Amino acid sequence: MDQQLLVFLKVAEHLSFSRAAEALHVSQPAVSQNIVNLETSLNAKLFDRTNKSVQLTKAGEIVLHYGKQIKTLYAEMEQLTDDLLRDNSGPLAIGASYTYGEYILPHTLARFRAKFPKVTPSVIIANTHDIEARVASGELDIGIVEGNISLDHIQVKTFARDELVIIMSSKHPLATSDEVRLEDLEKQTWIVREHGSGTREITDVALSQYHIDPASKMEFGSTQVIKEAVEAGLGIALLSVTTIRKERELGTLHIARFPNARITRDFSVITRQSEFSTKAMNLFYEFICTSSDEPTPMPG
Repeated sequence: MDQQLLVFLKVAEHLSFSRAAEALHVSQPAVSQNIVNLETSLNAKLFDRTNKSVQLTKAGEIVLHYGKQIKTLYAEMEQLTDDLLRDNSGPLAIGASYTYGEYILPHTLARFRAKFPKVTPSVIIANTHDIEARVASGELDIGIVEGNISLDHIQVKTFARDELVIIMSSKHPLATSDEVRLEDLEKQTWIVREHGSGTREITDVALSQYHIDPASKMEFGSTQVIKEAVEAGLGIALLSVTTIRKERELGTLHIARFPNARITRDFSVITRQSEFSTKAMNLFYEFICTSSDEPTPMPG
């Protein structure tokens, strides 16, 4: 990658010539000269410099925007050319939404690594919208989500179906039946995930579909915290059945369903639309789409 652009990106990151020089292990005059040369070639001033601060100009903001894209593309080019020499190996950046990432992905990765030990995965767990954005930007090679995808240039492959159930403390007054009345559900405090979560999205849809206006809601950013809150008797929640295996075995949570209905959602694997992909990415994509782990694999 062009040295001048690399130096520019580091200065823009730190907004400091001296800290950029330290990060690059070069002298500060060398950093300054690279910036001068880049400004000369572009015929544009990229930084406003004073004794106290360094700020990007409008032209600098444009160069930063495209410079980041160039850096990502350059890294992809290096990885893909290097990948030609690899034998079922290489790095793999995976993103997963919370339900799949915390409760299913570890088991899937264990089986994948047993089959392809030379692939070195790294994992980021976040809500569906965050994973989608990171896949679109190239920060992640592949994502596994349960919510709807809104960005363009994202390929979506549904590979499994998951059921969501109403959970409550085993000591809850409604924990005497596998089905509950809608009027009873409306009187409860519902404990929900944050906006942007696939689980929150389907909870809102279910409440709207059944015309349930809960007496109150409490919002938490973690499935584990929701389970703990439900166990403590703070309210009820709608969660994936795959997230409560241990609690069901221990008898601390009771599950129920809407009258005469089952709530399901799809898990999807997402990637950027591109002509090229690494071997590690292709291996994991094929593996996840044919996985026999719960939730239920999609037919075909």
